[in-house]
Amino acid sequence: MEFQTKYITSEIKLSCYEDKLFKTEVVFDNHMLIWFISGETKIIEANKEHVFNAGDIFLIPRNQLATIINYPKDGLPHKTVVMHLSAKRLRDFYADIEVKNKVQVSQQILSFSHHPLLKSCLASLIPYFDLQETFPEHIAALKINEAISILRFIDPKIDNVLSDFREPGKIDLVDFMEKNYMFNMPLEKFGYLMGRSLSTFNRDFRKAFNRSPQRWLTQKRLELAHYQLVEKHKKPVEVYMESGFEDLSHFSFAFKKEFGYAPSTLVK
Repeated sequence: MEFQTKYITSEIKLSCYEDKLFKTEVVFDNHMLIWFISGETKIIEANKEHVFNAGDIFLIPRNQLATIINYPKDGLPHKTVVMHLSAKRLRDFYADIEVKNKVQVSQQILSFSHHPLLKSCLASLIPYFDLQETFPEHIAALKINEAISILRFIDPKIDNVLSDFREPGKIDLVDFMEKNYMFNMPLEKFGYLMGRSLSTFNRDFRKAFNRSPQRWLTQKRLELAHYQLVEKHKKPVEVYMESGFEDLSHFSFAFKKEFGYAPSTLVK
């Protein structure tokens, strides 16, 4: 696996991946503004799938659960410019800005594909990755503030996302887990996203489902995998990645143990 990342600052990076695919489940601590140079990415949210290709630009909000699968494409590596919009940077930006009619919005991936202003801003970063000396902090701040300003110009409602610095509050555990069980996250992260400590999460989970989180998660993921194989006619290698399993061998073992036959027997 050849995965390379170049940073010009801790908030701006160029990622390049040349192997067959790379999969990860993520919850970003910062908003992530991403410009695709080449390759393809599938992003799976609880209720939606996105596919992004060369030229696409999108924003992944912080604390958004997602499965991300990156592929090289057309003989070119998976290559992106990524800008982290940290809470500190955004607090400084919005310090003297009054956000009017502020409302709570649902966290979802926002697409700004092929927008000339954003593309120009992000493309201008490319030459900086060849610098041998340290990239000046004040120039990095200018570039990030430029990107934020462009986002605000394109989508005035984005203030409701970027200027929201609240931590996750306590929410309904059953509803959240039923929507997000397919994401292979540590239990501590599930608890955090629902406003709970790990011990409180475990206690509330057992009270709600009358079983351990690990056992419930495995059962739900196997049920999803079975549905995808039978109804969606997907291949086992696709299913394990999209239903929360570590790898294909772990998925195949758990599937056969649960149903008595290998997932490959369901492939038509």
